[in-house]
Amino acid sequence: MLLLPSLPALLLCVVAISSSKSQTCEDALKSCSVIACGRDGRDGPKGEKGEPGQGLRGLQGPPGKVGPPGNAGAPGISGPKGQKGDPGHSAAIEAKLLNLEAEVRTLKSELEHTKKLHAFSMGKKSGKKFFVTNRETMPFSKVKALCAGLRGNVAIPRNAEENKAIQEVAKGNAFIGITDEVTEGQFMYVTGGKLTYSNWKQNEPNDHGSGEDCVIMSESGIWNDIACQSSFIAVCEFPA
Repeated sequence: MLLLPSLPALLLCVVAISSSKSQTCEDALKSCSVIACGRDGRDGPKGEKGEPGQGLRGLQGPPGKVGPPGNAGAPGISGPKGQKGDPGHSAAIEAKLLNLEAEVRTLKSELEHTKKLHAFSMGKKSGKKFFVTNRETMPFSKVKALCAGLRGNVAIPRNAEENKAIQEVAKGNAFIGITDEVTEGQFMYVTGGKLTYSNWKQNEPNDHGSGEDCVIMSESGIWNDIACQSSFIAVCEFPA
């Protein structure tokens, strides 16, 4: 019978000891009643973080997500200069060059042949000039434009041989590249310069009617001044 009252106190002592490290069981029995010691105590303040344990470390976790790329760094120092390479295959280049030169010579020969055929069929060569006509009649301004568009000039006879060639090509009254449009009475070549050869008809030029500033070659090869607005055969000259 005497042990029964002490059993609850002993249980309370165990509770008190578990809640207070500094109080002994006997002190708990002396200071606490059965009712008072039965209440839950408040949580104490959080203790400081303890030292890491001395046991084995756990396995390393998986890598995290890749972060954003950083800024580009400064360019590095240039590397050392490499060794000189082997020389190229110049033989192949020389062979191609020789082939091109041969093709150019062939084209030149064909061009000369074409010029001769053209001169035989449509024009006349005299010295270093080649005279051509389409036998179309037009005013002098259009003759100049026609010849310029073909990269030539209005036919100009600078000697008797060229005069004869133009006569044979035109086979009729044709404009020649001589005028006195700049200075009345002073006939000059349309390409510039004073006349070095002439083949005027007798009593010509006479500037009949004060409006004959251009020159035509008649079918007989002689010259006559004429109005530039009149229409005559167009003859152009080109370098032969």
